[in-house]
Amino acid sequence: MRVPKHIGVIPDGNRRWAANLGLNKAEGYDKGLDPGLQLYHLCKEVGVKEITYYGFTMDNTKRPALQRKAFTAACINAVKMLAKKDANLLVVGNSDSPMFPKELIPYTKRTKFGKGTIKVNFLVNYGWHWDLGKLTTEESALKSNSYKGLHSSDVSRIDLIIRWGGRRRLSGFLPAQAVYADFYIIDDYWPDFKPQHFYDALEWYRGQDITLGG
Repeated sequence: MRVPKHIGVIPDGNRRWAANLGLNKAEGYDKGLDPGLQLYHLCKEVGVKEITYYGFTMDNTKRPALQRKAFTAACINAVKMLAKKDANLLVVGNSDSPMFPKELIPYTKRTKFGKGTIKVNFLVNYGWHWDLGKLTTEESALKSNSYKGLHSSDVSRIDLIIRWGGRRRLSGFLPAQAVYADFYIIDDYWPDFKPQHFYDALEWYRGQDITLGG
């Protein structure tokens, strides 16, 4: 049984989920907390070594203030929940920006919680341009398989990206680490997460021809 070492998670559809129920769009973000925790346990159970959650991007902060406050609070709560698990936890994002929640500053250095069984990365106020902007044309990272020089240098290559919400785009998700990732789309919105979504993604992944360009 082939299990991806590193899974990237794009938990999309929170606003559309809320709107479909006649709720304010901001009310959808809090509903993503339990799915995120369920997915952590499923990854740990099957032997995934690393998982990266897409929290919010620098571009997302242009949304209305009510939504911005809601997704920021959800990310803070999600990180604090994961810090109570067996996780080797790291928050990656532009912490120099006022949009970065100060509550998460302590997590911008990788910290082991519990047994640290699984590496967990959480992207908060992340931007691909910010991540890659540290590189120069002379940077050795551009000439090797290393991620040295990236702000996200402590995040490894991604094997499988799972996106909820039906959109078929990366939305700037870790472009260097995602270069050879297989991409699985789930039409259901993130708050409607079901464990079967994860198992279906794994089954699909096992049927892919992984060559890494070779």
